[in-house]
Amino acid sequence: MNTLTSAQTAATLGKLYRLADEAQRRPRDPSLAGRIDTMTTAEKSEAAAYRYMPVPPEGGRLLYALTRGARPQTVVEFGTSYGISTIHLAAAVADNGTGHVFTTELSEVKIAASRANLDEAGVGAHVTVLAGDALETLKDVPGPIGVVLLDGWKDLYLPVLRLLEDRLAPGALLVADNSSFDGLHGYMDHVSDPANGYVTVDLPLGSGMAVSVRA
Repeated sequence: MNTLTSAQTAATLGKLYRLADEAQRRPRDPSLAGRIDTMTTAEKSEAAAYRYMPVPPEGGRLLYALTRGARPQTVVEFGTSYGISTIHLAAAVADNGTGHVFTTELSEVKIAASRANLDEAGVGAHVTVLAGDALETLKDVPGPIGVVLLDGWKDLYLPVLRLLEDRLAPGALLVADNSSFDGLHGYMDHVSDPANGYVTVDLPLGSGMAVSVRA
């Protein structure tokens, strides 16, 4: 069984990818130029409330495949946005017949939209959307955590990973989207150093997706 190919889920994903493409073509707000580096995470989240920032379709299918194979009890996603990647993770959990996805988002606009999109795709029952700062909302997510997707603000990838590390299952899979971005040097250095207990492969999908195994 592959929920991604069901009419309901495929239609929702198709609609969301079309909306994401349309949003990407809209001009950026010129008032943000020069201010982004001084904004808080909450301010940046609200400024980006209408940007979808999705994983590429092949990246979504990779997330589905990895989650099907890992059969995790707990999946954690940092950065829900409009729920495109969340739908891929939830579809895998649904098809596995076990596990649950915990995802976190700051933007109130995106929280409401992602919950509606997950329900529309037919996978909302498999997801808990945690509203607020990930460094707070993820503190109480139960382990063992078998799959982690990092796709929020890039400077928080490493702090979020460190928050979760003691709850990672042996062999846990980590996926870091946009691995080519400058803000990920600290994270990439951490998961690329064998002394930290990871094996990492950086894949050329979209702006890069780094897949790490907790070895």
